[in-house]
Parts: sequence; C-alpha cells; structure tokens
Amino acid sequence: MLLGPVKHKEKNSGMDFLTLFLIYSVLVLTSIVLIIKYPGQDESFLRRVFNSLTKIISPVIPLWLQTATHHFLHKLFHTRNAIFLILHFVLEAAVYGEYTWEVFQYCRELGFSLPSLLVPYFLLAVKSYFFYLCCITDPGTITKLNHESLLQVYMYDEVLYQKFIVCPTCNLRKPARSKHCRVCNRCVHRFDHHCVWVNNCIGALNTRYFLIYLITLSAMAVNIAALTLSLLIQVVVMSNMMQGSYIDADGQQRAVELTFVIQHLFLTFPRIVFMLGFLIVLFLLLGGYSCFHVYLILINQTSNEWYKSRSYSYQQSMQCQQFSEGYRHAPHKKNTYSKGLLKNILEIIKPLAGEEKNKKDD
Repeated sequence: MLLGPVKHKEKNSGMDFLTLFLIYSVLVLTSIVLIIKYPGQDESFLRRVFNSLTKIISPVIPLWLQTATHHFLHKLFHTRNAIFLILHFVLEAAVYGEYTWEVFQYCRELGFSLPSLLVPYFLLAVKSYFFYLCCITDPGTITKLNHESLLQVYMYDEVLYQKFIVCPTCNLRKPARSKHCRVCNRCVHRFDHHCVWVNNCIGALNTRYFLIYLITLSAMAVNIAALTLSLLIQVVVMSNMMQGSYIDADGQQRAVELTFVIQHLFLTFPRIVFMLGFLIVLFLLLGGYSCFHVYLILINQTSNEWYKSRSYSYQQSMQCQQFSEGYRHAPHKKNTYSKGLLKNILEIIKPLAGEEKNKKDD
C-alpha cells in the first residue's frame, strides 16, 4: 500500500506545503505568461492585457533591466531560434520521465490494465510524427516561381486584402490571404500565424499537420492527467485516509478533510502532483486553442483573419458611434472565403494551389 492510515501531527508540514505550493504557483504563472506573451498574434486580447500591465509596472523597473529584458524577449520571440524547441523536448521528457518512473509503476502495482497505461506512449509517437511535419514542412512560402499562380487562388475581399499591395521586403504583390512573417522573413500563402513551439509558420501547406499535432498533444495531456488522478484517488480510497484524523497546530484532533488530503498528497507525491497540475493547465490551454482552430477550419478562416476582422469590426463600430449616435452596431465583416462545411474541411486536407485552382476554373 502506498499510504498508511493517517493519524499524526501536522505542525511543520503546513510550512513545507506552502513552500512547495509557492514554487509550483511561480512555475505555472511563468508558463502562462510565456503563452500570453506570444500566442502567435500581435493583437491578441491576452497580449494587450499583458502589455498594459507592463506599462503600469515599468516606472518602478530600472531602465537597464527594461532594456536587457526587451533585447532578450526580442531574441526569444521575434527571431527564429530553437529555444522553444528545446523547451518543448525538456518539458515532454520531464512529464514522460515522471510518468514512466513513478505513475506507471504505481499503477501496475494497483492493477491498472497494461493497454490503458501504454496509450500515452502511442499518443507520443503520433504527436512526434506530426510535430516533425510541422517543423520541416514549407508552410507555403511565396516565391517568384509560384507567385503568379498563387495570385489566382483566392479573390481579394477589398477589406482585409486589397489588390496591388506589394510586400516591401519580398518585393512581390501580395496574394489574398497571405502575410509577410517578420520572424521567418518571408510571405506565406494562407498565413495563419508563426508558432515558436515548432519554429515555423503555420500556413496553407502545414495547417492540417498543426491541427493534428494540437489535438494529439491535448489528448496526451488529458490522458496522463486522468491516469494520474485515478492513481491518487485509488491511493486515498485504499488507505482509508478519509476515515482518519490528524492533530492540527493547536493540538486539536480533527477529522480528515479534502484540503488536508490535497496537502498530504502534495507532500507525499510532490512530483506527481506537480505534473498533474501542469497537465491540467496545459490541457485547458491547448484544449481551448484546439477548439478555436477547429472552429476556424469549419468557417474557412485563419487566426490572422480572425484577429484582423475583429479589429476591423471594432474600428467600424467606433466610426459609427462617432458619426451617428443612433447607430450603435456596425456590420461585421463577412467571411467571403467560406464555401460550406465539407469544402472548408477539404481545403485544409488538400490545400489549394495555383495550378489546381486554374484547372478548376477551366
């Protein structure tokens, strides 16, 4: 049995728990700040909130520290580098190392079925394959060779995309739904966003790989979290912890409550509980992000277009309020690229290329 009956004094453990929980909270908050700082879009709501908070606290931060931080963050988020790839592998190795070393072994002792314990490794193999494809696949770089054909793929809506706009860096007329990536220094066909975690742009040719990568990564997180939570629940049940008692700091004997159980598990299995908390946060973030991308695929819209259309609607609303007090709601920008649910999905599975578009038109 992993835990014995609970009936002991809890005088110093409270301070130990608070110390561990503080470290845990700092690590989780740091991860959230990293995700907020670079979600792949310059104008995201979370990033605007982050920038606003930065402006508030900047007066109390020394100028040299602000300058050094700015240079570091610019190098980290606005230049193509392998830092987040390395961080990705380190976090993944830490999670699977803990799962294999402790969770897997404990689950086997408690009689968990072997196939259910091997599912995370299968998901890891699938995720790794599509992660590799995301990293190495050309997202749809616009060059002089394919430029003319890509101009024919999508029509210009004259709102988000206008004709005869030339990219000053690439010196090429920008096809509709394309954008110049400042990190990769190239124009990308059907640009979605630049993802630092795969060190590549997400565009027409690798969106399908990116979506499967997100879904399998979310599945990995929730699967390992579910197995870990099942393990901890079974440990509590088998140890009869809820029927036990403990002596508090005042010397009073108290019946075990849920808060005590969580504290006790945190101190008994700190690495497992750390991993569980990290996976829960990761799943909530990735699950929501995956659902967002599925929604965008179903309506045939990129995240770049989603943010730009929200900005356009906001600007139109401000203009309407300025020139007409009685007109409160501006019309939303219509998505001209949606072709129906099935065709939208097929366009992701088999991206449109200039030559294919010309054949269809013929």
